[in-house]
Amino acid sequence: MSENREIETTCVIAGAGPAGLMLGLLLARAGVDVVVVEKHGDFLRDFRGDTIHPSTLEVMHELGLIDEFLKLPHTRAPKLTAEMGGRTTTMADFSRLPVKNRFIAFMPQWDFLNFLAGKAGQYPNFRLIMQARVADVLEEQGRVAGLAVETPEGRMTVRSKLVIGADGRNSIVREKAGLEIENFGTPSEVVWMKLSKQPGDPHEVMGHAGPRQGLVLIDRGDYWQCGYVIRRTTFAEIRAKGIEAFRQMVAEVSPLSAERLQEIRSFDDTSLLTVRIDRLKQWWRPGLICIGDAAHAMSPIGGVGVNLAIQDAVAAANILSRPLREGRLSNDDLAAVEKRRGFPTRATQKLQLMMRSSRKVDQADERKRKGPPAFIRGIARFPLLAHLAGRLIGLGFRMEHVRSR
Repeated sequence: MSENREIETTCVIAGAGPAGLMLGLLLARAGVDVVVVEKHGDFLRDFRGDTIHPSTLEVMHELGLIDEFLKLPHTRAPKLTAEMGGRTTTMADFSRLPVKNRFIAFMPQWDFLNFLAGKAGQYPNFRLIMQARVADVLEEQGRVAGLAVETPEGRMTVRSKLVIGADGRNSIVREKAGLEIENFGTPSEVVWMKLSKQPGDPHEVMGHAGPRQGLVLIDRGDYWQCGYVIRRTTFAEIRAKGIEAFRQMVAEVSPLSAERLQEIRSFDDTSLLTVRIDRLKQWWRPGLICIGDAAHAMSPIGGVGVNLAIQDAVAAANILSRPLREGRLSNDDLAAVEKRRGFPTRATQKLQLMMRSSRKVDQADERKRKGPPAFIRGIARFPLLAHLAGRLIGLGFRMEHVRSR
């Protein structure tokens, strides 16, 4: 077994998720030597963010990859709908967006990540190291100078001019670097599960709004990926009541038959996601910057987390590629990335918190509590708001574009 192996690179990225691999691809394309380290051995993990938004599809178009990308298995949603009291309402309409592909593509995230890794791997200055768990950040003379990672062959040191933390909402990089986090709102929970798809099922990707909980259905072709949103209880309380009580709770807000829920044989057939909204007080320190969920965790409302992560990656590549390539990276460059992406992050989180607040107001009013949240009722009442929602979900508050090399 080899110990204390050491490699050098210009930029090391922790985390081969959407942000990390997209940034790795863009930096390699710009001529920067880059290493991406990923703690897992593959990308095959279920119930991850699988929405490819119109802004991300536009990035793929700008890279010249869109035709090949859309040959991968996926389903398309030109609008998002919700069922309320037996009526289907359009919540977000993407038909007027100023982009080529006006839909959300639902694609297993492992297919998306494998595609990005394959394209990045075509550049000789790109390396992806799997089964490499971040153990610590390296510091020299007051700045971050690389990562110490654990691999099956032993510890490895990756020395670099810049470390990028793209390792998700439970980021080890930001923890080891001592970056401070601000938390907003009260954490909530989503219980994910799979149900078979059968004749007579709804044809659209949709949500179902109930008085206290809600169900999101994502069409996976031969099955439904279902997310049961817990608003007023906790999963621990639900588990204590048993699997049959859980099935009944889901049945009350599901457009699918109650018999279908027998496919959830036990709680082992579910996966719990704790949802929180937070962001770093400062995304960087000398020699290091965080992007994506490592910098700002989002609620799954609208599936915008992946979208923002990709936009962070594009902005970071646009700002950092030349200084990295020319060996003149400064703190001002890192601050410029945070400044560029700070506004869309704050605005998106503010909107998500407002949506949560509207639910709390509804819960305080017994009459209103019998219906869906206020923001859903507002869109149902004023259909033009669906186009505004489509723009905010599909493109975000600030859309980034790929620069030429």
